[in-house]
Amino acid sequence: MSQALARNARIPRLGRFGWLMALYAENHARLTRLFAPEHLAVGTYVSRIGDGLDVRLDVIETHRYTVELRLTYDICDPLTGEPDPSAFVRLYRDAHQAEATHCYVGRRWQDVIGLYPPPAEVISHRMRMNTFLGKWLEYLGEQGHGVATLRPVTTARDVA
Repeated sequence: MSQALARNARIPRLGRFGWLMALYAENHARLTRLFAPEHLAVGTYVSRIGDGLDVRLDVIETHRYTVELRLTYDICDPLTGEPDPSAFVRLYRDAHQAEATHCYVGRRWQDVIGLYPPPAEVISHRMRMNTFLGKWLEYLGEQGHGVATLRPVTTARDVA
């Protein structure tokens, strides 16, 4: 019995911050496999699979080590006029991480956790956002969205 306890004591535990970094790595793998955004130019892209729920990918900015993205459906919240759901993502090319920096699902992060939240609350909020992003990317892949269905938007007519 003591040998089993000694073996378990040598297994490192993954803390909340480590778990969050693992989520970022999983999201990077899913996002790059799905849309390869690190190879896209700044602009708007739409993925259509014929189900009426077009996915919009906005490449906001590209830098040497990062790509700023917004992933959403082409559906607007009737109260705010903002796309909902929507996730702003920062893709780290060098670290192979993709972080959902904020999600718009009816409220902003300040409304959810306040302006000066304790660090544990910030990590919890980031874990929820990035878990949402991972599940959404997995769902989009299962539905058939991907590089093959992604087209650049050239006119306002292409969006609708």
